[in-house]
Amino acid sequence: MQSDPGRRIHEAGRVVGGGSYTCVGCGFAVTLASLEPIPECSSCGGSRFVRASMFEQPTVDIDAIEVELEPGWLGETRDRLADEGNEDQFLAFEGEEEISVIRVPEGWTRIGRSATAEIRLDDPTVSRRHAVIVRTPEGELRALDDRSLNGVFVNGDAVEWSPLSDGDELAIGRYRLYVIDTTASPAEAGNNARALNG
Repeated sequence: MQSDPGRRIHEAGRVVGGGSYTCVGCGFAVTLASLEPIPECSSCGGSRFVRASMFEQPTVDIDAIEVELEPGWLGETRDRLADEGNEDQFLAFEGEEEISVIRVPEGWTRIGRSATAEIRLDDPTVSRRHAVIVRTPEGELRALDDRSLNGVFVNGDAVEWSPLSDGDELAIGRYRLYVIDTTASPAEAGNNARALNG
């Protein structure tokens, strides 16, 4: 990145005020709070920054963005559960080393960082009491935000109390949990997939 000779260069370690700054060496951007010093560039290790200009922000080609509606392992997991004759409702997510599949029992299932949670997600982005999954006697699933700090999202939308069905994505902190309902008829599952695809 070439810097404009008229723009002031700031060295790493100086407190220069809040805002966005761009590395002179590689163009990597950092955003600082008002009393935070400029760090070394985490991309190239550079120590020279200029204040970023809103007129020089890179643009993104929307056609080049690929959106993955569902991870590849989810279909395989759903098929495996069906092949094994497991007709029930599950939450599945990718952990550090493996895919976890948890049967959702009738009643309340707590999700959070707490050791008392039925689904424990030990990560700072997850509140101790983050969410509750409710399964009614009729087999309906609902997600409840349990006063979490980072919120609960179903298919990308922030929710406080939301129904869940086969294929829905539940975002809890950095985790993405997916509903697998092998009791749903193929027509119901197909209708849900069409709704997700627009």
